[in-house]
Amino acid sequence: MSRLPMSMSMSSSVTASCSLLLLTFGLVGPAHADSMSTLIAQKSTQPTSNTSYRYPDVSRQAPTVLPAFLSGDYDNIDSEYLPLLSSAETQSSLAAREVVSTARKMALNERTIIQGGCWDYLNAVFKRAGVTRDTIHKGTYGQGPYANSGEIEVGDWLYYINHGYNNVEHSGLFVGWVDERAKQALILSYAGENRREPARYRVYDLSNVYQIMRPSV
Repeated sequence: MSRLPMSMSMSSSVTASCSLLLLTFGLVGPAHADSMSTLIAQKSTQPTSNTSYRYPDVSRQAPTVLPAFLSGDYDNIDSEYLPLLSSAETQSSLAAREVVSTARKMALNERTIIQGGCWDYLNAVFKRAGVTRDTIHKGTYGQGPYANSGEIEVGDWLYYINHGYNNVEHSGLFVGWVDERAKQALILSYAGENRREPARYRVYDLSNVYQIMRPSV
C-alpha cells in the first residue's frame, strides 16, 4: 500500500471530520456538507496576502524664495537675515512697508552716506518714505519705563540701551525678531558719516527700549 503525503492525508482528515461533524449534528444536509468541505479545502490552499504599510509622505517646507530686490551680494547684512527683511517689507502696514523699503534701498542698493549720526539717518529715511511718526512709548535712558517686546512692531524707530557697546544710547529701525524671548532683534543701524559706511543690519539686544516712534501716513 502506497503512503500518501502527510499534507494530503491531513487535508483529507480535516475534510472528513468537518463532513462527519455537520452530519452528526444535523445542521446541514450531505450535499451542503460536501460543499462546505470543498470550501474549507480551497481556503486552506490560498496564499496569505502580506500588504506592507506605507507611511504617509512627510510634507517638506519649500525653501524661502527671495524677491529680486534682495538678490544681490551684500556686506552690510548677513544672508541668513534676508528672509526676515523680505518678510518685513511684505507683511507690514503701509506706512511701515514704506519705511522698511526706503531704508533697504538706501542701505543695500544705494549705500547712502549722510551727514550726521543714527538720528539723522532715520530722520532722512522717514522723510524720504513720506511718512510721519507717532510716539507710542516714551521713557528715559536711565529710568525707563522700558517697553515690552509685544509693543514693538516692524518699522518702529526705537531708542534703546546698546548693551553690545558700552551701554550707550542708540537708535535704530526695527525689522523683526530673531529671538523674541531672548530680546534679540534685527535692527537697521547707522554708525555715522565719519565711518564712511552705509547703514548695517545687525542683531541687537532690546532688553531696554525706552522710546518707540511708529510711522504713520
